[in-house]
Amino acid sequence: MTVAASQADARVAALRAGDERAFAQLVDAHTAGMRRLALSIVRNAAVADEVVQEAWLGVLRGLERFESRASLKTWIFRIVANTAKTRAERESRSVPFSTFESEAAEDEPSVDPSRFRNPRFPGGWARFPEPWEKLEATETRDVIAAAIEALPPAQRLVISLRDVEGWPPDEVCNVLELSESNQRVLLHRARSKVRAALERHLEGA
Repeated sequence: MTVAASQADARVAALRAGDERAFAQLVDAHTAGMRRLALSIVRNAAVADEVVQEAWLGVLRGLERFESRASLKTWIFRIVANTAKTRAERESRSVPFSTFESEAAEDEPSVDPSRFRNPRFPGGWARFPEPWEKLEATETRDVIAAAIEALPPAQRLVISLRDVEGWPPDEVCNVLELSESNQRVLLHRARSKVRAALERHLEGA
């Protein structure tokens, strides 16, 4: 067993034993990220706060059933995602998660192939946005945030977790219950649209 795995097991044992300090540390570590995830699904701050509270209750109730098949963090955030999904669908504020895989499967061109140096290597752009230095950092962030906000639900959520929160792909797949290939498709489409929005803004500047 690795040191990290041993520490994770010790934390779970402490939580199951009712260690208030261990639970407080867990709350401090994850509440902000849980709220951001919930808000990206339910789209309402008050509802997002309720989702987080309900998710923490779900964590407390479910600790005895936690089997360490995923990390504790992944398990907690999956509870948040499922709780937020239920609230969003009930209040008709979001597209159900069941559409995420089908959204990835849609035949949607991410980018005009002429934008690439070589169509066989879609990561190699023919031209980057110019000039980057003309935009202040705050203005750039505002443009990116608005572009992300305008994305379809699945793309918005995947790019938010990967590029804003910095999650690794396996955690995104586990929490959103997406296949690796569909996660890559959604992320690529989202990044392409955000890049295009930034380029339009730069050209206008």
